[in-house]
Amino acid sequence: MQSNGAGQGQDSELSCLNSAQNGESSSAGGTHSNGLLASTNIGNSVGTNNGAGPGSGTSAASTASGSGLEVGSMKKKKRLSQADEDVIRLIGQHLHGLGLNQTVDLLMQESGCRLEHTSATKFRNHVMEGEWDKAENDLNELRALMHSPNAIVRMKFLLLQQKYLEYLEDGKVLEALQVLRGELTPLKYNTDRIHVLSGYLMCSHAEDLRAKAEWEGKGTNSRCRLLDKLQTYLPPSVMLPPRRLQTLLRQAVELQRDRCLYHNTKLDSSLDSVSLLLDHVCSRSATHSGKQFPCYTQQILTEHCNEVWFCKFSNDGTKLATGSKDTTVIIWQVDPESHQLKLLRTLEGHAYGVSYLAWSPDDAYLIACGPDDCSELWLWNIQTGELRTKMSQSHEDSLTSVAWNPDGKRFVTGGQRGQFYQCDLDGNLLDSWEGVRVQCLWCLGDGRTVLASDTHQRIRGYNFEDLTDRNIVQEDHPIMSFTVSKNGRLALLNVATQGVHLWDLQDRVLVRKYQGVTQGFYTIHSCFGGHNEDFIASGSEDHKVYIWHRRSELPIAELTGHTRTVNCVSWNPAIPGLMASASDDGTVRVWGPAPFLDTQEADGVNENCSNMDS
Repeated sequence: MQSNGAGQGQDSELSCLNSAQNGESSSAGGTHSNGLLASTNIGNSVGTNNGAGPGSGTSAASTASGSGLEVGSMKKKKRLSQADEDVIRLIGQHLHGLGLNQTVDLLMQESGCRLEHTSATKFRNHVMEGEWDKAENDLNELRALMHSPNAIVRMKFLLLQQKYLEYLEDGKVLEALQVLRGELTPLKYNTDRIHVLSGYLMCSHAEDLRAKAEWEGKGTNSRCRLLDKLQTYLPPSVMLPPRRLQTLLRQAVELQRDRCLYHNTKLDSSLDSVSLLLDHVCSRSATHSGKQFPCYTQQILTEHCNEVWFCKFSNDGTKLATGSKDTTVIIWQVDPESHQLKLLRTLEGHAYGVSYLAWSPDDAYLIACGPDDCSELWLWNIQTGELRTKMSQSHEDSLTSVAWNPDGKRFVTGGQRGQFYQCDLDGNLLDSWEGVRVQCLWCLGDGRTVLASDTHQRIRGYNFEDLTDRNIVQEDHPIMSFTVSKNGRLALLNVATQGVHLWDLQDRVLVRKYQGVTQGFYTIHSCFGGHNEDFIASGSEDHKVYIWHRRSELPIAELTGHTRTVNCVSWNPAIPGLMASASDDGTVRVWGPAPFLDTQEADGVNENCSNMDS
């Protein structure tokens, strides 16, 4: 986790020093014995005195002597390891950011370490005070300590850019022009940026300059940001990267969350929302932070009177559509507060039954398809509940799958008898592809490529603009269904007798085979779900719903409750803790987090969720 040249050994001047060395004040005025400016600003370095500098009447030397530490005893102390030195410097930097400079002084004196190189301290102070000529001179001292000679030019450019902008803000146009022509231009670096900077000469006032330059203006904040950029060019042995301890802690928290199989809430990069005293742990129990994990039956929908073949949440997560062998589609409204579902309307007349549903990108329309012998497709207006289009090209057709183009104005449909069409919202045929026996369809985000699984156990990409096609996925067994992640990179396949497979569409490689599910030759639909689509869920012929973390081949949960094959699962895209499953038992189960109970009660309530924790 080292960066900015970390891992380079410190030279003798940067290694642990005795208290006498650390007790010396920097040549820059107003500094503490740790070499840094006094600070009352919580966060970044600032250039104000907090009473521990020379102006307070208490010198750094007197602070050192007043601590009761003797130089001789410091010399006899065992030399600290490199790791210990690094930790002390990180702690010192963090304390300095909090304005606890006297504490930093004492820490450096007692440990015999230096927070940063004296040349770096001078450089920091001169930048914060806006003494640009002195800061440029400091760069010459720092040159010998840097790994890349070119870094000096980049650092000088950043310094001069700040100097130029501050002159402009102060109305010193001639001085700014001199910096532009006599200092920035001769560097022969980033000429495009110099042209942009020259345009700022036309700004009529300071507010106009700050707006056009997207700059905070002269002062502590912009200089702190400048320092953050400058520090990236210096080895950490010379000057620590800004807020390094916070960065390391944040990385640790993010890594723990990333490895947590049940984490299903939005990743918060702030350290304020977590405890650093314990490792991050989620569980399905509502008594832990994983309370967003759907493993508890919160509702059973029994309005269908025959097998339920398909279910799909709308793109905005406010509705659920379910299709059944009973010839109806039911639209359910999701309550935004309780997440309970209630029947909104029933769409009737699908004589063959409904085996596939697809929401338009804006959720205004819903397309319903039937099973293998169905030659019709229904396009419903969800707002009005009216049938906009009933499409049938030929009675010999089999229109069993459909996918919307991202523009919401076209869709593709097809079936296993060799039909593959692109149509508009009125069902008019725009294009067709002959002889493709389609099992499942998906439109990629580029608006041109359609993925289709066919009877040759493969997924091919078809381009309706230039009429080209190519092989993307090849399996050894029939692909019963597939779905694609939001970013279009991953495909989740339900493969006959094999279960659920994850493919990388870009690299065209099989990433993972998920274990546990029972998959014969029934069509079962799986899905991605949770925040960042970290989870995968699938139905199964053994009456269960299986959930995996995307990285784990073994299921992390088996949800029980259905009494026949689970045909389809859908994870709500807007509510990470809500999932629905449709089954041949005629019910739709809505899964949510377990209610907030004490641990014993929660364990009892979760009996329908088998424990697969490792």
